[in-house]
Amino acid sequence: MKWIYRFLSICLALIFLVPVIWMLAVSVKVEGFKLDSVFDWFLPPYSLDSYKKVLAQTPLLTWTGNSFIVATATTALVVLLSSMAAFALSVLRFRFKRLVYMIVLAGLMVPGEATIIPLYQVVKDLHLLDSYSGLILPAIASPFAVVVLKSFYDALPGELLESAELDGAGLWTIYSRIVLPLTKPAMSSIAILTFIGSWNSFLWPYLCVSSSELFTLPIGVPTLMSGYTRDYVIPMTVNSLSSIPIILLFLIFEKQIVKGVSLTGLKG
Repeated sequence: MKWIYRFLSICLALIFLVPVIWMLAVSVKVEGFKLDSVFDWFLPPYSLDSYKKVLAQTPLLTWTGNSFIVATATTALVVLLSSMAAFALSVLRFRFKRLVYMIVLAGLMVPGEATIIPLYQVVKDLHLLDSYSGLILPAIASPFAVVVLKSFYDALPGELLESAELDGAGLWTIYSRIVLPLTKPAMSSIAILTFIGSWNSFLWPYLCVSSSELFTLPIGVPTLMSGYTRDYVIPMTVNSLSSIPIILLFLIFEKQIVKGVSLTGLKG
């Protein structure tokens, strides 16, 4: 039976890989290449001229830098603020604590699209449209991150925190030196998922940014592809280049992603 599962797994993987292979095969063709047969895309001649053209004549690298800045800043703020909020909801005792947590849970039930118009109006009134701040600040409130991290904090031994408090450790010491190191898998999971979500975000950057210098990849790539309705070489080259950062991220942090997500499921 094992070989059957392996065979089915390989077939399923190939189904998902075919579009990627096709994208890479088309991207190394000569611009203006005509399709006579499906197999022609995978046969010589090959050329890297399309990559040189895209890198030299388009602001793709600038958009990649914008995406990296926005995703990195958003991830750092989400992890920092969500971990603090989760620590307060898990460890501290204060009035209306349960009510606050219920409000956070309610935030998970509201789709982002439902709040996009009032959010846009607030950002506009604050004169943050068409800026890095306008791209980053609305994304730092993450109920999902708070709920996940709180579930991890709740699972920590209460005796450990109590003994640290008896030894004279303050809240900041308990948070930074005890709680955070023990919840690295959850923090890594939240950080990576937040980074990927911010990197792939389309709707809010599309509404917030009007200057091409501040475009992120999900906004900039369609503008480049819109001028090529019949020639697939340049669009596939753009897609190949824009996919590299996320692919590298997954290859580098694959173990952390799998471990963090699995632990999140166990703790939930």
